[in-house]
Amino acid sequence: MSQFDAIVIGAGHNGLVTAATLAKAGRRVLVLEKRPRVGGIAVTEELFPGFSFSTGAPESCGLAADVVRELGLSKQGLEWLPADPVVFAPQPSGTPLTLWRDPVRSAEEIGHFSASDARRYPEFVTLMTRLADVVGGLARTVPPDLPNVGWKDLRGMLPLAGPLRRLGRRRINELLRVLPMSVADLLNEWFESEALKAAIAAIAVRDLTWGPKEAGTAYTLLFNWALSDTGLFRSAGVVKGGMGALATALANAVRSAGGEIRCSSPVERLLVESGRVVGVTLAGGERIAAAAVASSADPRTTFFELCEPRLLPATFVRHVRNVKYRGSTARVHLALSALPEFTGLAADDSGRLVGAIQIAPSIPYLQRAYDSTKYGEASSVPYLDAAIPTLLDPGLAPTGEHVLSITAKYAPHRLRRGSWDERREAFGDLVIDTLTEYAPKLRDLIRFREVLVPPDLEAAYGVPEGSLCHGEMTLDQFFHMRPIPGFARYRGPLPGLYLCGASAHPGGILNGIPGRNAAREILRDPR
Repeated sequence: MSQFDAIVIGAGHNGLVTAATLAKAGRRVLVLEKRPRVGGIAVTEELFPGFSFSTGAPESCGLAADVVRELGLSKQGLEWLPADPVVFAPQPSGTPLTLWRDPVRSAEEIGHFSASDARRYPEFVTLMTRLADVVGGLARTVPPDLPNVGWKDLRGMLPLAGPLRRLGRRRINELLRVLPMSVADLLNEWFESEALKAAIAAIAVRDLTWGPKEAGTAYTLLFNWALSDTGLFRSAGVVKGGMGALATALANAVRSAGGEIRCSSPVERLLVESGRVVGVTLAGGERIAAAAVASSADPRTTFFELCEPRLLPATFVRHVRNVKYRGSTARVHLALSALPEFTGLAADDSGRLVGAIQIAPSIPYLQRAYDSTKYGEASSVPYLDAAIPTLLDPGLAPTGEHVLSITAKYAPHRLRRGSWDERREAFGDLVIDTLTEYAPKLRDLIRFREVLVPPDLEAAYGVPEGSLCHGEMTLDQFFHMRPIPGFARYRGPLPGLYLCGASAHPGGILNGIPGRNAAREILRDPR
């Protein structure tokens, strides 16, 4: 039986980050992936001849800068192409709102909607950046094992020291007040323009099944702010070559450090001896031993499919059964014969389309889009977060043609009436109709389209219920309660077993921090 220091289950981005971190530390690592390719949701696929799409993760997602730096991914071929502006937000009035990396330049644009908001915007950016700095430190800590806090827990909170010192005592109360707020309440305190409030609020709800008026969405705004490459509420840019190029760079980092990756190698069971995980059994019966096994799969898959639930504490099993996934993201991919024209945007000003294109004209619009999911229905007024990556990376399509990818909210995993097989294409029509309200000639440009709803994302990429975060980013699944209370320190209930995927703290679609944090905990534990 083969012997490794560590086995990582799943070659998604977090699994690869874990493996690369361990391999760089000198551990003998094996990554086992059931699919024929690495990447998980970080993939680039040619859906139509000559047109390549980032089919799973949204285009503007990227690994945290410190993870990229620590793993030397730029030397492994990773190239991030930054975008400016950050957001182009078409409006029903015909006058779009554009937000740039430079808050002063953005304030000039905001002035067309509200002079008061234009004055306050730079101040808002300054304060939110300081609050987000603390949230970023929080993301990089190992959560305490409440209520039994020891010296190890306090040492794990060290990444918070610098951000808290920079924030200052007077603003700590402001942070504690803001974190559980709804993003709508937060923005209503600052601004009067619906266009501006919605442009910012949209990113707070893009990755979860909440509306902007739900408690805790201010935290998700700050979370995205903390991990963005812009110093603002969201990242702006694309990985050259699509998200699959990010996975390739991570795989290169694993192999260059001496790690091994085996695709088309599904794990069937965890090997447990004397109450400890000692390796895995593959679908074909091969047994591989390891001192540590890290699973980047979600909790239900890890503990109910790869492990015998009877070996686990009853309270633990109950908590895992109650993890909320609630995927509601659809992805619509279009191959276009030319660049679409948006109302209110001059033909020679198409550079404003390089960042995100958000169809979310107001807070009430976003809330209505969410409300349908409470009744098991797809949104009839969807919020759209679109990108045209070929403006920055033209090699993804033939010369002069483009790819347009849309993250559409909200499309609940389970419909109360009918099935997604019956309603998938109708929802795709609705998404295109919605975008066509702002780009009237869009339909004439479409050469091909692909609609992926949550069951499709689950089947293709193994994301439970189509939840790209492997569990909702809500307050009851946050910090020391992620993925469940008592098990937020990346260790499972059986010695030798670790969680390193997006279900672990701090979560998120694609940042690599759960994988990096888990690897560090494995390295701290005795072999």
